[in-house]
Amino acid sequence: MRIRTILVIGLLASAIAALAPGAQDRTAGASDRETDPLVLKKLEWFQDVKFGLMMHWGPYSQWGVVESWSICSEDEPWCRRSIPDYVEYKRRYEQLPKTFNPVKFDPAAWAKAAKYAGMRYVVHTTKHHDGFCMFDTAQTDYRITGPDVPFAKDPRANIVKEIFDAFRKEGFGTGAYFSKPDWHSPDYWAPEWATPDRNVNYDTAKYPERWKKFKDYTYAQISELMSGYGPVDILWLDGGWVRPYPQLPPELRGVIKQPYDQDIDMPRIAAMARAKQPGLIIVDRTVTGRYENYRTPEQEVPEKPLPYVWETCMTMGNSWSYVPNDKYKSPNRLIHLLVDIVSKGGNFLLNIGPNAEGELPAESLARLRDIGDWMKVNGEAIYKTRPVAPYKEAKTCFTSLADGTVYAIYLADEDETAPPATVQLYSHAPAPGGRITLLGVAGELRWEPAGKGVLIQVPAAARKMPPCRHAWAFKITK
Repeated sequence: MRIRTILVIGLLASAIAALAPGAQDRTAGASDRETDPLVLKKLEWFQDVKFGLMMHWGPYSQWGVVESWSICSEDEPWCRRSIPDYVEYKRRYEQLPKTFNPVKFDPAAWAKAAKYAGMRYVVHTTKHHDGFCMFDTAQTDYRITGPDVPFAKDPRANIVKEIFDAFRKEGFGTGAYFSKPDWHSPDYWAPEWATPDRNVNYDTAKYPERWKKFKDYTYAQISELMSGYGPVDILWLDGGWVRPYPQLPPELRGVIKQPYDQDIDMPRIAAMARAKQPGLIIVDRTVTGRYENYRTPEQEVPEKPLPYVWETCMTMGNSWSYVPNDKYKSPNRLIHLLVDIVSKGGNFLLNIGPNAEGELPAESLARLRDIGDWMKVNGEAIYKTRPVAPYKEAKTCFTSLADGTVYAIYLADEDETAPPATVQLYSHAPAPGGRITLLGVAGELRWEPAGKGVLIQVPAAARKMPPCRHAWAFKITK
């Protein structure tokens, strides 16, 4: 999850227009545009569901440290370690599976909490960059069901399967996060040589058979995920530096310091994955082209709608993985992020890191309940909507339905506990015979034309007992 600022700048620079329903990436060449009707249909579903849960979880949660990155020897803030001896630190890190025993793991409870919050899909880390597999792979013993892992004896040991099954029972779509780089594989980080950075540490052109072994390993693991875990909606591939070197844009050449080609043969992987999972959305993130069906600005919200399908992935706290005493965003901030992202045509993939025992932190569960309380009143202004200009005026964001209904969602300040007596809209108004309502409040609201917009009167009763907190949605029926 760490090609950050450079890519975000590139994404924001291309924010030139809203994505109409069913539209293709207007920045892509014709050969890169998706044509599979099943994939296009699944992308419409994706744009309807709007809100998802992501979870970074693995043996590293025992230490409360960043996922994977502390074993990468780059001089980056997210690669800092608790001891200066890199070799010893990496040795201890790789022993963490031997003490990983999340006996309080309860995916059904996770799914119920996410469902209450109004989430509609889940993306779970099947394998992060450190190479530890949270599923029952036959390709390596470095897995949750491995012989040295205490949790392997638990009937719930195949964690990815348990999570996908539990969330499907609650009606969720499922997404498999999978890291293309694998720092545990001797065919990616070869033990004969040092590992100076995140990349493969040998010349793949000089050792083609070794690189082929890694490609086959990756292919086999993805094949397992696409075969034995029920219907999968999204294959969410991370580690965008693993790609053909000639395809690297100039701004990433500084990240990929050695000119080693890291082509893992995405056409082969995609053909296999979709043969097993027809209509599968593939997100080869940050690698623009045919196999990036939607894009994923990380920890950022674009300033304007983007001309392609997109999803902001963002942490609820400060960290992707569990850290003790993480600082979580307020309910007000999280609801405003959801509204802002949806008003610009995006999805919000909100990440929570479970702890070492297998529990979602209490504070994160409280946030999910707060979001859910709001969504129960205002969900119709979120689901199945599309952006409508001007997207936002001052403190009000707009969404729309296919029938022309517009929602104006007024974002309350942290200390603002009731809607104002009047709300001025400058760009939207009911047509003759139309009406305005406040979601969660019975009856129509009084309003009067004001230029091209409308001045809405909020009843005293609704101000005294608001239908919800944090934001209020006005429904304009045209």
